[in-house]
Amino acid sequence: MTTLGDRPNSALVVIDVQNSVVAEAHERDAVVANIATLVDRARAEDVPVVWVQHSSENLPIDSDGWQFVPELKVGESEPVVHKRYADSFEETDLETVLADRKIGRLVVTGAQTDECIRSTLHGALVRGYDALLVSDAHTTEDQSEWGAPPPDKVIAHTNLYWTYHTAPGRKAGTATTAEVSLGGDSEPN
Repeated sequence: MTTLGDRPNSALVVIDVQNSVVAEAHERDAVVANIATLVDRARAEDVPVVWVQHSSENLPIDSDGWQFVPELKVGESEPVVHKRYADSFEETDLETVLADRKIGRLVVTGAQTDECIRSTLHGALVRGYDALLVSDAHTTEDQSEWGAPPPDKVIAHTNLYWTYHTAPGRKAGTATTAEVSLGGDSEPN
């Protein structure tokens, strides 16, 4: 369990599922559909949904590319965390949002696998959170032109190493959309 005292709750975290970020993403439609399924389940189970939205020089605030994809709608009472770095905790109010809701376990989805997803997973674990990656609800674009493996291999490798990642007093792991328990019960790795 989390090393954060008095934080028994879980949250679904949706990272950077924005028009420009996922426009060329691997299996975009299937991943967005899985995230939509998880958002609906979280709402039905009264599990908080926390949205993370990236901005940068190439992704300016209020631009069309900066907007969340049309398939996903932020609920009126759901927090949106604005970030400028890969780790969703860096110079954001994510920690405050989670602390206010007594959240110690994150169920992570979104994009890009090889940057913001990995950075946020590691950022969560080092800060004392349990961090579960939904293995079929994250994606990335093809960066093989610059020496990266193809996106399906990046996703598979991230799922592999996060399945077996550990830290003292904290849990990592993976589960599919169908397997994941949003409320925190045990799920497969």
